Amino acid sequence: MDIVSQLLPFIFLIAIMYFVIIRPQQKEAKEKKEMLEALKKGDKVITNGGFIVIVHKVEENFISVKLNDDTIAKLLKDSIAKKYEDEA
Repeated sequence: MDIVSQLLPFIFLIAIMYFVIIRPQQKEAKEKKEMLEALKKGDKVITNGGFIVIVHKVEENFISVKLNDDTIAKLLKDSIAKKYEDEA
């Protein structure tokens, strides 16, 4: 019984860490993966570098994006931060 009372605070701290740190990170990673899988031609996205670009072609590990009318660049899917939603 004495051992259980000594371990109870550690078990409580581990449970708090799970719900405050680990679980939200797993949820965020799952949402980002779903967003990347749902990308299609014509979507506007924001890169990790802060550029707002238009998806030109989606491949398995890469995404071709249009920076302007003349420039198409190829990015790793991991370098997409989020989907851009117009404020208008």
